[in-house]
Amino acid sequence: MMASFVLIILIIATIVTGNGFSNIDDAEVDRLLKKLNKPALKSIKSPDGDIIDCVHMKNHPIYDHPLFKNHTIQMRPSSFPKEWNNESLNTQNKSNVMTQLWRTIGRCPKNSIPIIRTRREDILQAKSIRTYGKKEPNSFPQPKPDNKPRTNRTHSYSILVTKGRFHGAKATISLWKPYVQTLREFSLAQIWLASGTSRDTNTIEAGWQADGYQDTGCYNLKCPGFVHVSQDFAIGATVSPVSSVGGAQYQIPTSIWRDTRSGHWWLKVYDNIFVGYWPSSLFTTLKDVATDVHWGGEITNNRDGSQHTTTKMGSGHFAEEGYEKASYFKNIEIVDEGEIMKPPVGTSPFMSEETCYNIKPGTDVHWGTYFFFGGPGRNAKCK
Repeated sequence: MMASFVLIILIIATIVTGNGFSNIDDAEVDRLLKKLNKPALKSIKSPDGDIIDCVHMKNHPIYDHPLFKNHTIQMRPSSFPKEWNNESLNTQNKSNVMTQLWRTIGRCPKNSIPIIRTRREDILQAKSIRTYGKKEPNSFPQPKPDNKPRTNRTHSYSILVTKGRFHGAKATISLWKPYVQTLREFSLAQIWLASGTSRDTNTIEAGWQADGYQDTGCYNLKCPGFVHVSQDFAIGATVSPVSSVGGAQYQIPTSIWRDTRSGHWWLKVYDNIFVGYWPSSLFTTLKDVATDVHWGGEITNNRDGSQHTTTKMGSGHFAEEGYEKASYFKNIEIVDEGEIMKPPVGTSPFMSEETCYNIKPGTDVHWGTYFFFGGPGRNAKCK
């Protein structure tokens, strides 16, 4: 399976579910393809088979959203957490840097953004046209009275949790290519920011994902809402290289924060790639502040044959195996309401199936707050 950098926006209160196609309407599929695939200034064929369309900003998918017909796109954040400076925003550590495969072939022109072209077969694999590109409802870990996430029947988590009032979060996430057993399962590593109740939860999620197919809020740019602005970073595109057991370790520094001047939630990868933002008006409970931040891994388990899945989380190795074997998050921080970026306090690990996937947190002079996580799925103790 390929590893893809995935952006997700999920507002559970507005998610709809489908029961699958009974009669496929070719005309409806054609209309959706026309809506998703915008006119391209240039198209680039990636080595992995994806077609990247360079779409002019005037045809940005955000304008498909009824709330943003007249939206003025913000090309760069207008405020940052206080610890950041101009040097850190304009330099990039070249060691262990991954590359999106399409960038080895070309680059999009100025005033355009790279968007992966949607294929007919992509849509036909979804449960329904209404749910194409959407994430399953209730896939965000919901807190129990003891503030621990509740286990979802088809989802398993190994995560670090903190609660409070936050204007952002960051971490450096190790990048792997885990095995995924079936077409309808996935394995991911990401940051969640959330606020609200189980009836009205708003979440922002960003990280990488390996899957057979994404049919499960919206992934990448399948639904309008996220405002993509980077001409060099295609959301959802395959990345290379990835980490290997006992070999080189690759990682992606990921930051999400609230721009206090515009109110938008920005996403940055590495030190200088401003991928884009979620407009503040998308949200209800997450409009001003996040109350929960989670870092870690998630898999889906379809229990084919009434057995636990063999889909791996992270590298597929348990947390106690450590560096060069287990996957990790390091330099974990939050942005508080004073716009100060600092290590989180009062964090707690949560494992929904500890014998299948686990997590081991710690602190270090160089790694700051960190944890190893992952696991193989089905084994002698996980059935």
